[in-house]
Amino acid sequence: MTTAAPAIRLSVLDRSRTRQGKEPAQALRDTVAFARHAEQLGYHRFWVSEHHGVPGVAGSAPTVLAAAVAAATTRIRVGTGGVMLPNHQPLVVAEQFGVLAALFPGRIDMGLGRSVAFTDGVRRALGRDKDAADRFAEQLAELLGYFDGSGRTRQDVHARPAEGLDVPAFVLATGAGADIAADAGLPLVIGAVRGEERMLAAIDRYRARFRPSAQAARPHVVVSGTVAVAATAEEAERLLVAEAWSSAHARTHGEFPPLAPAEEVLNRQMSPRERAAYQQSLRGHIAGTPPQAAARLAELMARTGADEFLVTTSSYDRAALLDSYRLLAEAVRPL
Repeated sequence: MTTAAPAIRLSVLDRSRTRQGKEPAQALRDTVAFARHAEQLGYHRFWVSEHHGVPGVAGSAPTVLAAAVAAATTRIRVGTGGVMLPNHQPLVVAEQFGVLAALFPGRIDMGLGRSVAFTDGVRRALGRDKDAADRFAEQLAELLGYFDGSGRTRQDVHARPAEGLDVPAFVLATGAGADIAADAGLPLVIGAVRGEERMLAAIDRYRARFRPSAQAARPHVVVSGTVAVAATAEEAERLLVAEAWSSAHARTHGEFPPLAPAEEVLNRQMSPRERAAYQQSLRGHIAGTPPQAAARLAELMARTGADEFLVTTSSYDRAALLDSYRLLAEAVRPL
């Protein structure tokens, strides 16, 4: 353990990434096993995600998967990163989280995003359109009202057993998410998807605009990102290869595929467009030995002033991935 490194509150977002040659069911079992591992390592939260019709992701029903994770663990907080609220009716979301909170009191988080399904076909199947995200703030207010009974919901409708339960809500900063989180007085979850400069600007705007609420008396920022740790910097960078290629393939072919072995990706003949997307996907992450990763993460936390870091790393090599999370926890002493 590198005791000189600063302590940082670390959490996990696992997207249940499928692997080439493996069934989606294996990805879901891997997620549950990973949650037990993260709990043993001292991570604070373990969140799962929502994707519909994506061949590279098995997690299509986050509240169902969160129930499996919570049942398999005892202490770690469990939640979603997140439920895409525009895809659902707020009443149903409130009922689902109410059931989770009733079964696992004091351990459930409600991470909420404003994205809609990626393709027209999936949106039609969900009964949504591209404009559904524009109603996110309204949906969020309705959802929270089902929990606190504040009168923001329909007066003749009650979400059972959610009403009266304390389930912390978080807003994922996609698009105008930072402003919505500030106006609602909720914690913000944000990553440098469009570059660190834009992320820092959104965080500053969130803090300046924040309105205290029953959920949060002050701004709370969770920064998310990829961190790969190994015995050498080269091994750590190798962990990034599978996800980088999958992201590049999605950008150039419109489909997010299962993770492929690093050797296959490194030996792949790529078109100039694919190569450019692949190289872009390798940038902006933290990768290195435990001291290197701990130092870079501490610097990022200082630049952002974040309260917590949500690690989102995926890789084809499950053993190396779990070891990366172990090395990171040992290096930064999670709070």
